[in-house]
Amino acid sequence: MADEMKKLRVGCYGAKGSYTYEAMERQFGEREREEHYYPLFEDVLKAVSEGVIDYGVVPIENSSTGGITEVYDLIMKYDCAVVGEQLIKIEHNLLGVPGATIEDIDTVYSHPQGFAQCRPFFNEHRDWTLKPYFSTSRSAEKVAEDGKKNQAAVAGRAAAKLYGLSILKENIFFNDSNCTRFFVIGPHMEITEKSDKITLVIAVRHEPGALYHVLGYFFYGGMNMTHLESRPMAGRPFEYFFHIDVTGRLMDPSNQHTLKGLESMCTYFKILGNYPSCISEEERKEQR
Repeated sequence: MADEMKKLRVGCYGAKGSYTYEAMERQFGEREREEHYYPLFEDVLKAVSEGVIDYGVVPIENSSTGGITEVYDLIMKYDCAVVGEQLIKIEHNLLGVPGATIEDIDTVYSHPQGFAQCRPFFNEHRDWTLKPYFSTSRSAEKVAEDGKKNQAAVAGRAAAKLYGLSILKENIFFNDSNCTRFFVIGPHMEITEKSDKITLVIAVRHEPGALYHVLGYFFYGGMNMTHLESRPMAGRPFEYFFHIDVTGRLMDPSNQHTLKGLESMCTYFKILGNYPSCISEEERKEQR
């Protein structure tokens, strides 16, 4: 990370009280910082790329709904690096203005991911109007500002407290192990002795078995692949970039050898970051 004495300029998607904000808090702790909030993923990546902020925090993957594909595309577009990750447990609640009851609700605001992660709950309320909004935290902010008893938001307890809302129904998510992984984005890679996870993007020849042979390098090199996401190539129908997370250290000569062999088999190869991996809440409790 940057000079410990420097006041950081840090930005995140959403608003104060969001899950992304919680990830930012966990990453930077008590560091003195100037905080920026952005309504769009692209705003965060652009701000990092243009030097407006030193680091940005964006969600990249949810355990219930999968990868957030737009963010993968934006990291490529703005030529940013992954310098860290955080895992935050997601506990969605239905929030309303004080005095409202669940019987009053007919309109709910949330980020589309929030709706997806609470699908069974909303299947029981098909008469409600679900309105996609910028983020869960900004949904809570809107409901608080509008002050209407018929409106509700999907968000966490921190947002309820921050915006003075009541919890009309708690824990409306369907997956008890629901968590989101967040990327900490910087303008360039930052590699330390603690960096034990690598994110890279590759493309392979458009021929049978090409990806199979390429991924074999990780197996023979003893590097565990933890995530694979495909993204279409612009202007190249049915050809894809593959975003891959693996355990490994660029400081390790054996890992370097494996990656060099992998690169020789690819039509495109770029390492986006080598950073310290983050453990889940459950793993953290088991270690106590």
